This record gives sequence, C-alpha cells and structure tokens, in this order.
Amino acid sequence: MTDDWSLLLDIAPLTWQGILVCLVCGTIVGLERQLRGKPVGIRTASLIVLGTYAFVALAQSVTNDVTDASRIIGQVVTGVGFLGAGVMLSKDGVVLGVTSAATIWVLAAIGVAVAVAGHFIAAKLAIIVVVILVGVDILESYSTVLTRGVHSRYNGWKQKR
Repeated sequence: MTDDWSLLLDIAPLTWQGILVCLVCGTIVGLERQLRGKPVGIRTASLIVLGTYAFVALAQSVTNDVTDASRIIGQVVTGVGFLGAGVMLSKDGVVLGVTSAATIWVLAAIGVAVAVAGHFIAAKLAIIVVVILVGVDILESYSTVLTRGVHSRYNGWKQKR
C-alpha cells in the first residue's frame, strides 16, 4: 500500500517543493497585477511559472549527447514572447499592455530559476519584480517628470496631452 502512494505522489523529475515555489512566486507577482486589474493575474502568473519550470525540469531529465536542455529554455522564451504579445494592443496610437507583456516574460524567467538556479533565487526574483512594479508606480505618482510622453497615464479613449 505504501508503494502505491509513493508511485502516486512521485512526479520526478519535478518536485512538489518546486511546484510549491512556482505557485508562491506566481501568486506574489500575480496578486500585484490582479489587485491593479491588469490582464496577468494570479492564475495566469502561476501557470506561466509552473509551465516554464515543468518544461525546463523535464528537458533536464532527457539531456544526453544529442539533446540540450538550453534549447528548451530558448523555445520557452520564444513561446512566452507570443503570449506576451497577445496582451499588448494599440488604442488611439497608444500602446497598452507592454508592462503586462514584460511581466509574462519575467515570470518565465522565474520558472527557469526554479528549475535551474534554485528556489530562493526564484522567490527573490519574484519579490524584485513586485518591487519594480509597485515602486515605479509610486515614483510616478510623486513626480510628473516620470509621466511624460508615452509614460503618461491612459484615461480611457481620451489621453491627457
């Protein structure tokens, strides 16, 4: 009976700890985005980190003389780029969603970090991402110098000029 449970719970080459770290990191970044009403919320962020971790960990498990796990990382970066492009759009000459696209891109990097660099590195990276997202927003609210041109706030269909 114990062997049945161990077989059921075995997810090698993935680890339950790695999956938990992915979910925590995705939640840290996704919560910030979701609270601001942005397209990349907790579910999306967690799935991007988890999916990237799974691809990289699985690729590392099949590495031999013919295969190269780093190629999988390159393919994931390309695929995530298309996902990020899907959240960007242009309205009245203003491009929206670039920060969400960049967030998707860095979420994939966090997933790679879980698989390659370690769990604490990934968690630190997630915290740095939130500090950047929140910190720059705070700086922009204190200084009009940072909200000029393309960095001005988009207010519906009418942009401040």
